[in-house]
Amino acid sequence: MKKILYITANSKSEDMSSSRTVGRRVVNAILEKFADAQSEEVDLYKEHIPQLKGCYFASRSSLVTGEAKSKLTAEEQKEIDQVIKLCDQFKNADIYVLASPMWSLSFPAPVKEYIDCIVQSGKTIEFDNNKPHGILDDKPRVFVYVQSSGANISWIIRPALNKGLNYVHDIMKFIGITTFEELLVDGTGTTEQERQEAIQNATNKIDSMINRLFL
Repeated sequence: MKKILYITANSKSEDMSSSRTVGRRVVNAILEKFADAQSEEVDLYKEHIPQLKGCYFASRSSLVTGEAKSKLTAEEQKEIDQVIKLCDQFKNADIYVLASPMWSLSFPAPVKEYIDCIVQSGKTIEFDNNKPHGILDDKPRVFVYVQSSGANISWIIRPALNKGLNYVHDIMKFIGITTFEELLVDGTGTTEQERQEAIQNATNKIDSMINRLFL
């Protein structure tokens, strides 16, 4: 049974968000592909994403436990438990869909805060000789990044401008998820007609993408 984790990073309602509209269609297409699949959703504007503090860690990317944790305040312990919850939820999934707009050549801040939470020792990475390496290569995993942007970005300059997409790709590869697919909702423009055309153009690519990813 496939487990899908759908992560959204836009405070707009789904019908007003181009990335979330297309992201939902991707999730629905995967659910149609795998009739027994289960899906969970994380709205990064509604889910509490802890801001990490030094007192939460015993060492680099290793959360405190036991007596050290018990010495923290109740609120701090609750924050650590939330980080663990997010890590376990992420680790237990097989398929990931992240829907986000491009903001300032990157993504909204909650995406980075979320990634910082899930990259933890013993959960998604481990250290050997003080060198970190990903451990999510333990089973086949697929990550789909749905990104919307107002402009039609030329393929020539796309690598330089898509800093958020590049970062997400690199960090997923680092933690062990090597099957990564981008679905760009470019050219949402300034009018509703332009936005709907961009959404449809991206939607038209979903079936072939799903067939390619899940042969």
